[in-house]
Amino acid sequence: MTAPAGTQLSTPSNTRPTAQGEGSLVEARPSTVAGATAQAEPVSVPELLARGRTLCTPPLRSAVSRLAPPMDAVAAYHFGWTDQAGNPVAGDGGKAVRPALALLSAEAAGAGAHAGVPGGVAVELVHNFSLLHDDLMDGDETRRHRATAWTVFGPAQAILVGDALATLGTEVLLDAGRTGAATAADAARAVSLITTATRKLIDGQARDLSFEHRDVVTVAECLEMEGGKTGALLAAAAAIGAVLAGADDRTSDALQRYGHHLGLAFQAVDDLLGIWGATEVTGKPHWGDLRQRKKSLPVAAALAEGGAASRRLAELLADPTGRGEESEEVLAERAALIEQAGGRAWTQEEARRQHSTALAALDEVPMADQVRERFVALAEFVVVRER
Repeated sequence: MTAPAGTQLSTPSNTRPTAQGEGSLVEARPSTVAGATAQAEPVSVPELLARGRTLCTPPLRSAVSRLAPPMDAVAAYHFGWTDQAGNPVAGDGGKAVRPALALLSAEAAGAGAHAGVPGGVAVELVHNFSLLHDDLMDGDETRRHRATAWTVFGPAQAILVGDALATLGTEVLLDAGRTGAATAADAARAVSLITTATRKLIDGQARDLSFEHRDVVTVAECLEMEGGKTGALLAAAAAIGAVLAGADDRTSDALQRYGHHLGLAFQAVDDLLGIWGATEVTGKPHWGDLRQRKKSLPVAAALAEGGAASRRLAELLADPTGRGEESEEVLAERAALIEQAGGRAWTQEEARRQHSTALAALDEVPMADQVRERFVALAEFVVVRER
């Protein structure tokens, strides 16, 4: 932990994002394909994300419409399509990184983006299954700047809708094999990919919950948990379009490694935002992770440091007094101790390391320069986002 505490998260020095967050233009790195000499044009990440929404939202809505009432209404509210009375709204449906990756992975295999649409829909359904359940398990009352589904419709409905979304993901992929959008064999491979990722995601969430009741969690344990909770589904998203397009296992495996490490970078940034993020930007409760005593990466790294701030933090986390009802002052003290012990700086550096490892995996996949540059731009976006 040599970086000074408080160092701001940044991308590697040979990239130059012009602004942070979803509104940024990220300048892609020059192509690493042998023989490439031309300077790449800047890639607009918002356009990549918008393409994912444009192509995947109609079939996503169609899939959700299969749910019986009132589950269809609960799901529509959760996705930001309606208010709690069922009236259409122009809501915030999230970043849509996963659908964007699914479309890109189809293009990496030499197919059109449309070949990845069933995969993009499937991963978005599974992702939102996890969000519905996570909000309830964590007791979070706000997401994307409004009340969470379980607080509006009740815990039972949130659980049922989450379960239904997960099964819909499998249905969508099997439908692709039946309708000719993919071969039956490739659709089956995609189902295997998404169901394995879902199991790993659930394993990761179970570990995360168990960590809240432990005084100390190692950095290695935390990384393993986050590799399941976040890395597994992003790994599936980064490969599922290619699988549906008939890519071989070598291509799928390399794209999964890209997605896995991108997921770890994504979660490292999420862990930073969970402590130091501004509520008005993130849409999540202030000090939310500290209030729940989550053993996220900054906390685990701070506890491993062993100095005075680290020891004081360990004492506070082991004290059962006021668990879950700590004042703002107490939570602010814990955040300061984590920073003093180097947890914030270490996590910032870990996000950069995972980002670099993700990009290295792309070198194993022959693909068009433009597609590679888009993968790189999405990775840059993950480490400079503010929410």
